[in-house]
Amino acid sequence: MESVAVNLAAHLEHLIVTGHLEAGSRLPAERALATTLSVSRTTLREAMYELEAKGLIERTRGRGTIVLDTDHRPQFGALISARSTQQSHAAELRATIEPPIAALAAQRATRANLVQLRDALERSHSGLTPSESLRLDIEFHQLVAHAARNPLLSTLQELAAEWVSGVRQQSHITSESRRTSHEGHEAIYAAIAARDPELAKAAMEKHLRMVEHMIATADPTDVAQPGDVRRSRTDAPTPTD
Repeated sequence: MESVAVNLAAHLEHLIVTGHLEAGSRLPAERALATTLSVSRTTLREAMYELEAKGLIERTRGRGTIVLDTDHRPQFGALISARSTQQSHAAELRATIEPPIAALAAQRATRANLVQLRDALERSHSGLTPSESLRLDIEFHQLVAHAARNPLLSTLQELAAEWVSGVRQQSHITSESRRTSHEGHEAIYAAIAARDPELAKAAMEKHLRMVEHMIATADPTDVAQPGDVRRSRTDAPTPTD
């Protein structure tokens, strides 16, 4: 049986989502609202914390509690602004959509798709700058999605790449991390070229686990920014394919 706070949060969320509590409306003061709902202030606060975490309300000292408009709820950029949130949410997002996309690519990729994937791999090596490596990383995954030949999934993958691009930078900081990323791409490509959906899915899952590990262990003060040339092409490129 759910607690009173959980049931209260569910009730209030339903009212907000269905429009019974309109965006921009101000909820009564905490004491009055608790009395109206016949709950303790502790129970009310617990419910409010959940609604606030979901971006349904905004609580500000002096202004009270405001129901948020859909356009003012936290967007994806804000939702992944904290490094701890980036790691967990970005990893879950990619793990949910990319392995099935790789499996479809193995079933549906044309010879032209394989040529494009191979070309992207051949332009990748550990001697690239972090920003260049990230760009090719995103390109490879977009090409995999394109090879799945489902425009909805391809669009979703492109949007996801944009949402988590800041997180992915952390997996391209060192030449070793760039080499590891490239090796993961090689395995994914090989499975797609072999027309093996299960192997392609497994290769993508393994690759994403490695990326998650590299992000978790990366130095957050050394994230590459667009145009970063700290590790320039003068570093001897080491082809990894």
